Amino acid sequence: MSSAYELEVLNPATEEVIATVRGATSADVDAAVVRARAAQQVWAAAAPADRARLLRRFAAVVDEHIEELARLEVREAGHTIGNARWEAGNVRDLLDFSAGGVERLSGRQIPVAGGLDITLLEPLGVIGVIAPWNFPMPIAAWGTAPALAAGNAVVLKPAEATPLTALRLAELALEAGLPEGLFQVLPGAGAIAGNELVEHPGVAKIVFTGSTRVGKQIMTKCADRVKRVTLELGGKSPNIVFADADIEAAAAATPMSFLDNSGQDCCARTRILVQRSAYDRFMELLGPAIEEIVVGDPADEKTQMGPLISRVQLDRVRSYVADDAPGLRGSAPEGPGFWFPPTVLTGLDADAPAAVEEVFGPVAVVLPFEDEADAVRLANATDYGLSGSVWTRDIGRALRVSRAVEAGNLSVNSHSSVRYSTPFGGYKQSGLGRELGPDALTAFTETKNVFISTEA
Repeated sequence: MSSAYELEVLNPATEEVIATVRGATSADVDAAVVRARAAQQVWAAAAPADRARLLRRFAAVVDEHIEELARLEVREAGHTIGNARWEAGNVRDLLDFSAGGVERLSGRQIPVAGGLDITLLEPLGVIGVIAPWNFPMPIAAWGTAPALAAGNAVVLKPAEATPLTALRLAELALEAGLPEGLFQVLPGAGAIAGNELVEHPGVAKIVFTGSTRVGKQIMTKCADRVKRVTLELGGKSPNIVFADADIEAAAAATPMSFLDNSGQDCCARTRILVQRSAYDRFMELLGPAIEEIVVGDPADEKTQMGPLISRVQLDRVRSYVADDAPGLRGSAPEGPGFWFPPTVLTGLDADAPAAVEEVFGPVAVVLPFEDEADAVRLANATDYGLSGSVWTRDIGRALRVSRAVEAGNLSVNSHSSVRYSTPFGGYKQSGLGRELGPDALTAFTETKNVFISTEA
């Protein structure tokens, strides 16, 4: 598409238009890729220490603007102010962490007969990052920071609903001294800017976070050019509570395991699996915990859960919850804004849509199980495998179940899924590849093998 268009950015808590942003056309993407390629060649030729220094400077500039970025995230994404501060801090921390990997991105010397064999890790070139609206800042950084550290250039397409923090990060990158064209942000429609980025012959790799449906489409398009992809897609994560667990602690931790970011989180523990002998006690404790969740103005320091991102998302979540569905419900504001109350559904069959499909809202289901084998069977009874939790005091059981559950990120007696220093990614239809962790930079490199003969 060559004609200009605009994107309206709404505040999800008020439904007010807070910004209008020009949408990138196909021609804009093409021009950006050309600029990125030129900048990348200069960047890759720079001394590793210089690249690391500039990335640390970028991190320092982000740190100076944490509150500004957080407030912007509250307005465009409806995130609570506490969450938004963490997200901006995660961008800073990931830039620092990635900078530390620049000078450690080394190859190997492999013993061979007749000479010396070494491997070199070389940058791919231009990386296309397509970021989602649920965590606009950190997930954009998950692809951008290690790609830059490995010597690549990045063209980032943020989600249509949340382009503002990404645009500000691009400004801060220039302020920090990163070369012009090295990190560019192109807001635009997925069918236009996103599609052009995926299909562009000058883009070496696509990093996409979003729905499984769109991820499959991107994978198909990249296959035509044998273009590399990293896909972080949907989830339907289990929260497995055994009777020998600290039931009080498990129940207290459960609400925010699926209500954080209003449930708009691929790692949300939306399938609460409770051993039958502990079921009644767990539910007795969970009810008051759900009712006490503070839902409201995301800018208020006391708020624990804000609105959903859009009217479309609100309607989607509503479609999974009948008005008379049994379960537990909290409260939510009335009036303007895309509000839905914390909801825990009970009495559903294990294969009900709400129990197996990704709702992407503040809705969880509780399912009883009999024993360890039954828990594992239920945990694996979805197409997804991104994350999950196991609550037990038995370390042997914790290890057995963690090995048996088909998911990329598991926590024992915790709901933590993401650290910038550890790998993140999914099994099955939750994605392809891994992000973050000590090996993140290598995902943005080619391995070149060089043999040097020592024969006389």
